[in-house]
Amino acid sequence: MGPPYFKSWRSAQQLLRASHTALFTLKRPNSKPDTWKALMAACKEFPGSEEWPSDKDWQRLNTTLGGALLKPLPPAAACYAGASYDVAKCRYLLNNATTNHFYLDDPVTILTQWTQGGTCLPALNATGACLQGGFPVYVVNATTVMHVQAAVNFARNKNIRLVIKNTGHDFGGRSVGAGSLSVWTHHLRSFEYLPRFNRASYSGPAAHYGSGLETWELFNYMFRYNITVVAAGGRSVGANGGWFASGGHGNLASFYGLAADQAVEIHVVTADGRFVVASEEENTDLFFALRGGGGSTYGIVTSVIVKAYRPINLTTSTLSIACRPPANTDIRAPLAPISNTTNLVNNTELFWQALHIYFRFKRTVVDLGGVDWDYLYPLGNGSYSFRVRTTFPNTTADQAARLLEPLYTSFARAGLNITLNRSELRPAPYAGTALTPTAPATPLSSSRYRSRLLPRAGWATDAAFNKTFAALRTAVQDGGYTLHGLAIGPTAEVAGWPGRGAAVNPAWREAVLHACLMTEQPAGLTAAAARSEETRVQGYMRVLRDASPGAGSYMNEGDPGEPEWQQAFYGANYKRLLDVKKARDPWGVFWAATTVGSEEWEVRTADGYPRSQNGRLCRVGK
Repeated sequence: MGPPYFKSWRSAQQLLRASHTALFTLKRPNSKPDTWKALMAACKEFPGSEEWPSDKDWQRLNTTLGGALLKPLPPAAACYAGASYDVAKCRYLLNNATTNHFYLDDPVTILTQWTQGGTCLPALNATGACLQGGFPVYVVNATTVMHVQAAVNFARNKNIRLVIKNTGHDFGGRSVGAGSLSVWTHHLRSFEYLPRFNRASYSGPAAHYGSGLETWELFNYMFRYNITVVAAGGRSVGANGGWFASGGHGNLASFYGLAADQAVEIHVVTADGRFVVASEEENTDLFFALRGGGGSTYGIVTSVIVKAYRPINLTTSTLSIACRPPANTDIRAPLAPISNTTNLVNNTELFWQALHIYFRFKRTVVDLGGVDWDYLYPLGNGSYSFRVRTTFPNTTADQAARLLEPLYTSFARAGLNITLNRSELRPAPYAGTALTPTAPATPLSSSRYRSRLLPRAGWATDAAFNKTFAALRTAVQDGGYTLHGLAIGPTAEVAGWPGRGAAVNPAWREAVLHACLMTEQPAGLTAAAARSEETRVQGYMRVLRDASPGAGSYMNEGDPGEPEWQQAFYGANYKRLLDVKKARDPWGVFWAATTVGSEEWEVRTADGYPRSQNGRLCRVGK
C-alpha cells in the first residue's frame, strides 16, 4: 500500500498552525491593507527586492518542513571555478549523466535547457560564472501533503513565484522560474491497487498513485497486479503531473482515451493551502479543470485514482522508408537510422507518394483503435528518412497483418516495392516484464516543439487530405523541419466516462494526427537569433493552421510562443477554465507560461530572450 502518505490520503493533515501562523496561514486579499498590497504587487518578490524573505524566514520554513527545504545549485556548477568546482563530477556530467537517471533525480534540472536561460551549461574548462538563471532559488522536496501545503502558503503569503517540477520533461519552461520556490513532487511515488473502487458513476478496479511516480514504475505495478493503466509512451515521463494535466497521450489513446480521461478522483492542494478531493461529487469545478485543463494552474495534485483495465496486448509493426538520390551517400538520422529493413526509394517524388499513401492510412489506424509514432527527417540534397512504429491493441500478428494489408496493397498499386515484414509483427503484453529506471530519450535536449492537432476533416475527402499533406510536406521540404507525427484518435466515444466531462482540449476529440515541427534551439542562442527563428517557424506553422482551421495544439508538446494560445491549447473550454482559475486562485499563486490566466503576467528578461523564464515575474502593464 505504501508509506504513511498514502495510508492517510483520505484524511490528510492540514498544516499545523502553531508558532508559524504569520508565515503559513491563509491571508485573503481583503484581510488587511498591507496584505492586499503585497498580494497585488506589480511583481513577485525577487532575490534582492525589499520584501524578499529573510534568511530567518527561510529557516523557519525549513523547520516546518522538517528539513525538506533545499537550496541546490545547477549541477554544472561543478564545471566552474569556485567552491563547487569538481572536475570529476564535471566529466561525469558530460560523459555519463545523460545515459542514466541523474537529471531526472536532480531537484532543479529540466530536460529542455533553453527556457532556463543557459546560464550554467556543463563544459570542461568553463569560463565565466555559473548563475542560477531560470532555475528556482529554493526547492521543497515534497514527500507529504503537508510539505506541499507549507510551500503553497509560504509562497502566497510572501508573494514568491511558485513553480512545480516532477521529472523535468518540460518543453515549454513551466517547471522553472527565476527567483522562485519550487515544489518538487518527484518523491510522491507510492502506488495502491484498488480491486473494488466505487464512486457515483464508476464501480470497478482502480489504481491510486502519487504525482511523482514514473511511467516505468507504473508499468511494474501493472505487471505485479496483472492490470492495464493508460500510461505515457516514454517510460521516464511522470505518470501524473504535467503529462496528465494537459491530456496525456500514449499507446492506448485511441482505444481507452487520454490519461485525463481515466481519473475518477484527484487529490490536490489548492491556492488557499487546503487539501481537497475532486470528483464528480465534490469540488466538481476542480474535477473538470484538472482533467486536461493544464498543469501549474489550479493547484498541486498529490495523487490521482484512475480506472484500471484487464491485461491487454499490443501488436507492433515498423516501417522505414528513405529517399537517397544516387549522388548522396551520407544519410544520417539519429532517431531513425536506416537499417537492413529500410525501403530505399531513389526518386524524390516517389518517396513523397509513398508518404502520401501512409499518411492517408493514419485515419484507418486510429479508427481501428491503434496509434503510430513517426519521425520524418530532411537530410539535405533531396534526401529524407522516415520511420514509423504502429501499434494495435488486442490483436494477434495475423489480425494485425490483415489490418495493414490495405496499406501495402496501395503501395503496390503505386508501383512501390514496399512489403510488410511479418517478422516485425510482435504481439506482446502491454505490461509484460519488470522494468528498471529509464533514462530520458533526449536528455538535456535543445529541441523545441510546435504542434498541431490535425482533424479528421482533413481526411474526409481526397481534396481535403491533399491540402493537409501538402502543408506537412511544405514544412519538411521547404522549411527543413523534422516532423514528429502521432496518429492518435481519443474521440469522445473512446474516452467514455469520465472523459466526456473533462477539460481536455476539444481538438483532441477530432484529431487524427498530432503533428510536431521540431527544431534545435541551443541554450546559447542569442535573443535576436531566437526571435528570428520564432518568426520563421511560425510562417510554416501558419501553413498547418490554414490547412486545419479551428483546430488546436497539445500544450505538452506545443510552443510557448503559440499565437492565440488560449484557443489553440484549450479551445471552447477556456472561458470556463478561466472562471475556475479566478475563483480558486485570486492571489495568482500558480503561474506558468500559456496556462489558464497566465496572460495577466509576464516574465521580464534582461536580454529580451523570447519565452525564457530567466527573469522576474510581473503583472502585465504594471
